[in-house]
Amino acid sequence: MALPKEALDLIKEFEGYLKRLNDGTDRVKPYLCPAGVPTIGWGTTRYPDGRRVKLSDPPINKKTATTYLEHELTEDERAFDRLTTVRLPPLARGALVSFVYNCGAGAYQGSTLRKRVNAGRWADVPKELAKWKYGGGKVLPGLVRRRAAEAELFLRGIRQHNMPPEPVTPPPPVRKPQPGAESWLSRAIDWLKGWWR
Repeated sequence: MALPKEALDLIKEFEGYLKRLNDGTDRVKPYLCPAGVPTIGWGTTRYPDGRRVKLSDPPINKKTATTYLEHELTEDERAFDRLTTVRLPPLARGALVSFVYNCGAGAYQGSTLRKRVNAGRWADVPKELAKWKYGGGKVLPGLVRRRAAEAELFLRGIRQHNMPPEPVTPPPPVRKPQPGAESWLSRAIDWLKGWWR
């Protein structure tokens, strides 16, 4: 399923198309993101062949950067769909794919965010997204803004489709034995103890 334009625009806005060359072209060179990771184009940290971006890599143009972004988003969408057990409307799904693009599928897989999404606890999603605001051990204002934008897009998607929260099935009640009532197992154990003596 293709990402909606709003989600793609959000990703491009927050990733940025940074470090343009001053040569009159649309080419960009690699740079270190705020978390200290070598990056190129629209937030690409790995090329389609799996190699990590290095600061010494040659510049690329916008068409190549867009190809890299599309490749990476396809991988992130697959990972998101594999890890998400509920069906989400396009805007809500797009907001969370933006999160996966930024933080990685591994972060999403082990997160409370994923648990809340899979439980249909839509109101908890903004709070869980907001926790992911650190880069290099410090709060990054850009991540605070990005998480707020993702939360807004997520909730807009939920509202547009009038998606109710998933019903929460309460655990079965724990039955306590009535005072004075013994289970057949405890009676059998007592009999065995008496017989053994």
